[in-house]
Amino acid sequence: MKPAPDWSPVTMVIDRVATDDELLRSVVTSVRVLVRESAALSTADIVGHTRALIFAATRAIADRRAPTQAELSFVEDFAVTRASQGVPLESVLGAVHVSERTIWARARELAAESGLSPDLLLDARELYDDWAEAVRTRIIMAHRAASSGPTPSAQDRDASVVRRLLEGGTAATLAATEVGLPIQRHLWVVIGHGADTAHWQGMLGSSRTSLGTTSVSARLDGWFAAVTSRDPRALPQSRAAAGPAGGFAGPVDADELVTARRLAAAALTAAQSRGITGLVHVAEVPTLAALTDRPDLAAMLADHHASSWSQFGASGPVIAQTVVAWLDADRDVNLAAESLFVHPNTVRNRVQGFSEITEIDVTSTLGAMDAWWLCTTWLAL
Repeated sequence: MKPAPDWSPVTMVIDRVATDDELLRSVVTSVRVLVRESAALSTADIVGHTRALIFAATRAIADRRAPTQAELSFVEDFAVTRASQGVPLESVLGAVHVSERTIWARARELAAESGLSPDLLLDARELYDDWAEAVRTRIIMAHRAASSGPTPSAQDRDASVVRRLLEGGTAATLAATEVGLPIQRHLWVVIGHGADTAHWQGMLGSSRTSLGTTSVSARLDGWFAAVTSRDPRALPQSRAAAGPAGGFAGPVDADELVTARRLAAAALTAAQSRGITGLVHVAEVPTLAALTDRPDLAAMLADHHASSWSQFGASGPVIAQTVVAWLDADRDVNLAAESLFVHPNTVRNRVQGFSEITEIDVTSTLGAMDAWWLCTTWLAL
């Protein structure tokens, strides 16, 4: 069987196309000149969508594959955005065609410079044509559907971008590329309560230019969520420490934003459980965040010690509260007794009774962590 040709020269050329800032400027200029309706659009808008389309197309060619669902979802959002801006479908397709023509002119130049085989370049073009046909079909369907429905607001568009960012993977990489956020190791996720959206947006701010944005945020399902390229730890301390509690995590690559979102949410829950206000990085409350992030394991821990809870009977909540107070006081019996308004010996007896029945050694480091987690889980029931 004939061995498959080496695709690495094609990948090298495609990578150069995808990262060519001069090409991006050339595409945007061509679109603005040749597609009349684009003149009303901001440069940042055209740059963002063009950058993401180039990225998606070049990744597909480099990987020798059809469009992914994430890429098609981005294309749908792109078509819906253009429809909401009143750009006719013919003009959207015209702009895509202008982009294609400019991209392949540059690809041919780079191929000649690198000595790429004409046959390999032809194979790459055929792959692109297959990818582009699927993309055009999705653009047509989405644009027509959007044109017959209500126009999305700016808040709706931001929410759509944030949702795609927080999906992680290719969807997040495309969304980051679209709005001009970095895709490698320079992104943070901030999570807060939806009622505090105005506070967080005012604190994090947003600087949108023709080259991109520093942050994008929205209220999603009752929560505030933001993705930013500015380290929240660099905010003035007075601003970061004031106001309601918020959790954040990072830095991560764009495709890891789904994990950062989970960790930021865990940091928020951990901060609230300790009465901490302001922005809290997950690394500042790692143990609490780890515990709050695993409700499944907490449920299993409580189930494992269900017989102990039954033995405590009506005294269970009091014993659990005492163990938590004692551990929160760094095992200082007197401080725990003072916070509970009981005698120190009462604290000693309750802690000892807990340890004997559950067989958890509360004097060891890991035993203390297990005891705290178990008792806080019991108290939350």
